[in-house]
Amino acid sequence: MSELECLSLGIGQNGEGVCLDLRLGHYHFLLDCGLKDLSPLLALAQHHNWVGVFCSHAHVDHSRGISGLQAIAPNIRIFTTEVTAHLLPLTCSEASTATIFPLDWGESIEIEPNLWIKLLPSGHLPGAASIWLTYCGEERDYNVLYTGDFLISNSRLVQGLRLEQYRGTKLDVLITEGSFGTVKHPHRRTQEHNLIQQINQAIASEYSIIFPVPNVGIGQEILMLLRSHHAFTGKNLDIWIDHGVGVGCDLYMELLSDLPSSVQNFAKHQPLFWDDRISPRIQSLDLINQSPSPSIILIDQDTDWLHHPNLGSNSYLIFLPDQATALKTELLSQNIPFTTFLLAEHCDVAGTTQLIHNLKPQHVVFMHGNSNYLADLANLDELSNRYHIHCPAIATTLELPVGDTFHIPNQRQNQLSPYTGELAELNSSIILTLPVEVTSDPRWFNFSDTGLIEAKWQGEDLLIRGITQRELLNERSPEKGIAICSNCRFYNGQRCLNRESPLSGLNVSFDGYCQGFEKIPQEF
Repeated sequence: MSELECLSLGIGQNGEGVCLDLRLGHYHFLLDCGLKDLSPLLALAQHHNWVGVFCSHAHVDHSRGISGLQAIAPNIRIFTTEVTAHLLPLTCSEASTATIFPLDWGESIEIEPNLWIKLLPSGHLPGAASIWLTYCGEERDYNVLYTGDFLISNSRLVQGLRLEQYRGTKLDVLITEGSFGTVKHPHRRTQEHNLIQQINQAIASEYSIIFPVPNVGIGQEILMLLRSHHAFTGKNLDIWIDHGVGVGCDLYMELLSDLPSSVQNFAKHQPLFWDDRISPRIQSLDLINQSPSPSIILIDQDTDWLHHPNLGSNSYLIFLPDQATALKTELLSQNIPFTTFLLAEHCDVAGTTQLIHNLKPQHVVFMHGNSNYLADLANLDELSNRYHIHCPAIATTLELPVGDTFHIPNQRQNQLSPYTGELAELNSSIILTLPVEVTSDPRWFNFSDTGLIEAKWQGEDLLIRGITQRELLNERSPEKGIAICSNCRFYNGQRCLNRESPLSGLNVSFDGYCQGFEKIPQEF
């Protein structure tokens, strides 16, 4: 029997949260506890005792089951960082602090004979950590790294994961996320610039903006971006924050010394968040007036925010993260206008593969992502030809044998069957026919959103991809002098936002036209 095993109780799919039971020799250790339903843990508790649980960060899908776990195993030790322990009441208010043990960064602690743990920064969220576990077996030492959610790029409020902290280490098993699969992201500053442009365009169209966000994380990032970006400095604009997000802002202020030095310097001259004097003004949503002026609202995504009593009768445009597929479908069914944005909290394929190649583990276990995205990562030649790649299913035990000599199998795991179609060549065009099963993949929603595709040759292969709404918006520049939809102040995310237009709320082509056309102002 292998000295290392991993039982997946939750892998961050379909809203069930993350929770992994890791066995090292005769010890069992839990990695996160974000389960909604704790019955799998209750069944396991009858067979063995956990020597501890690691809480990687304070997002709900990694921490909401901690209080329930404490009821099942009252004496279990919960290891985390000081910052995460401070933020936990937001996602797990009933958790007892008696068994929570905050650890210092980089401090190796022997929690049981021959079992050591160490926490290292992983970016993504203030206090978010990876855990390095070392088990000293009879024949050799075994090293496992669990990253939780991680981000290599620096964001406004968090420094990214530093690869140099792992140089010179020897790793057997890496358990990490694959949230974005093989998607490639533009540079962080480009992401921020694109979001600022989207916000300015919506405001110019006299729409107020709603960001449904968690209590901590992306909401505070957006606020800091709006407070510090030159395009919004001194802008006459009101930003409203609901209670849950506001509590998260207050906790961030209490953790100011743990935030990047640039943020600390900013806070010496003006408040990070709450400010009703310096524009843009940031205030509580409870104080919102009913003026028609466009404003920005950050609201707790876990509430019934669409029916919030303080939103009044203003016209709103919903800003959703690119991956919020379920919410997109819901808003479409209700004909509620929305657009999507990218301000990534997780690594793209470049960051993920960079981490793996720096660590050079024998096994890589992917979790926290759409199953198709994880399979895409597992099937990358640069990974499948060098490492044992695993995408475990729920309630399955994965053996992780390691040794000084290690064979990499030729056969890929989780290989997806390609879709077989037909080509019909006409006089002026080509028709590509694919089976309807291709639409069952959740990625089809984004691929087909605009109904336009791009094809290009790569060697002997013809690659086809969907053209996104953001790319269509960027096509505006060559046509600035023409009265078409892409030059209209009411055009956003390939949708018409002009309430007086017969096309209001509908998907429209960027080169369309109606009588409600108004050109985009030169300055916002």
